[in-house]
Amino acid sequence: MCTRYYLELSPELRPIIEEAKRSHLARNMVSSLGRPFKSEGEIRPTDMVPVIAPDKAGRRKVYPMVWGFSVPGLRKPLVNARVESAKDKSTFKESWVRRRCVVPASYYFEWSHIRSGNKVKAVDKYAIQPAGSDVTWLAGLYRVEKSYAGLLHPVFTVLTRAACPDLQKIHDRMPVMIHEEDIDAWIKPEILPKELRPVTDMIVERV
Repeated sequence: MCTRYYLELSPELRPIIEEAKRSHLARNMVSSLGRPFKSEGEIRPTDMVPVIAPDKAGRRKVYPMVWGFSVPGLRKPLVNARVESAKDKSTFKESWVRRRCVVPASYYFEWSHIRSGNKVKAVDKYAIQPAGSDVTWLAGLYRVEKSYAGLLHPVFTVLTRAACPDLQKIHDRMPVMIHEEDIDAWIKPEILPKELRPVTDMIVERV
């Protein structure tokens, strides 16, 4: 799963963050949604953050987006989508074909759990990122929703997959991470997504 990640104003991420932050759309979203644009720190569902997606010409661009698809009848937004079934689910299948994105992060967080009777309790918190990379590129899907004030704005969800062996002791799921050189191929709407090259060599640190 992926329900928290961290964003640093690092040399690699600062230009991406600043591109989204200074956009006209970001100013409108801050005003209409009544929430800040998150430039750094721990990112949570419903936060507004920078996300990479194609512009109208299919070129890479950074947009402010809110984390989570809202679904009528559900109290919480859908912040994750299983990569194995997203293309078949009514909520995600159109985005799978036409609206794929990449969420830049420094690393993501996961918690180990223990069961006590009928309850499951989170125990240790871990920061996880690909080995040899200063940026974690999370594969996602996006769509456009309308706010209560009538503003059309983009929202995103993070794709997840079965955890690689090194992470299975912490959680059975992990976010789908892609290589930086695969970003343009992943977000191109005219190309149906093929199987992604897995990023499985991870650095794990308890925090």
